[in-house]
Amino acid sequence: MSERTDRTRAASLPYLLITPAVLALCLALGYPLVRQVMLSFQEFGLAQQFGTPPEWVGLQNYRDLVTDAYLWKVTLRTIVFCLVNAAVTMLIGVGLALVMRAMSKGVRLLAQTGLLLAWAMPVVASLTVWQWLFDTQYGVVNYLLTALGGDFEGHGWLLRPLSFYFVATVIIVWMSVPFVAFTVYAALTQVPEELMEAAEIDGAGMGERLRYVIIPSIRPVLMVVGLLQVIWDLRVFAQIYILQKAGGSASETNLLGTYIYRLGIGGGDFGTSAAVAIFMLALTVVLTAPYVRSMIRQERTQA
Repeated sequence: MSERTDRTRAASLPYLLITPAVLALCLALGYPLVRQVMLSFQEFGLAQQFGTPPEWVGLQNYRDLVTDAYLWKVTLRTIVFCLVNAAVTMLIGVGLALVMRAMSKGVRLLAQTGLLLAWAMPVVASLTVWQWLFDTQYGVVNYLLTALGGDFEGHGWLLRPLSFYFVATVIIVWMSVPFVAFTVYAALTQVPEELMEAAEIDGAGMGERLRYVIIPSIRPVLMVVGLLQVIWDLRVFAQIYILQKAGGSASETNLLGTYIYRLGIGGGDFGTSAAVAIFMLALTVVLTAPYVRSMIRQERTQA
């Protein structure tokens, strides 16, 4: 009887140890989510912040959103912007990881130091530098393009939506590539050299080794990094908001993150803002579901 009790205690000990962390996590993540859902069913504006009881409106905020043509424009912009940024970041990041694998130790260390500095730079500080680079009058980019024969003197990169998104994409990709490069490079170091040598002996070229040996070996890492990149690029906020403040048109360049902020903090309509936030959460689940299904399927196959 005592042995059975000891085994039961030993089996339950790990669950007891993680219980405080699980409770803290549920409280930290659960309360904001529940509060957000409750707000989305209420009319909650500036008056409610000063003590006026919120009015329960049910699904009215969601009905207003469904019929709001501007929301669907912003949603389409957000999806396209997210997928383009995630794809470009993954391509450049994986390419850099492959190049680092072929570098000598000293050159690789210099490259990794540069990537680490770019990754560690605060968002606001880096955006200040990028704003100066693309400045209309004194920007280095306009100066160089004009010196090369282009008509870019006094060109405003943030005034038109397409060039605004181009600048935003350059900045976000520059900030995101180091994470992808470091993670994929770490995965590449785990690819057995015996496999690479065997493929080379069998006559496989670099492209074939990449397709049939390297990519299958690091596919789980690529899936996780791609999933994280889609999530991060979907909810991008700081870069878009700061560039809008620097001269971009908010109505023509809003993504879901900035649209939620301007509805709530800017417009005082916290109920509708919460409804858009829940919509964005659902959109995140829809966009990331294929990645999650693919990872689950791969784990089952390996098991």
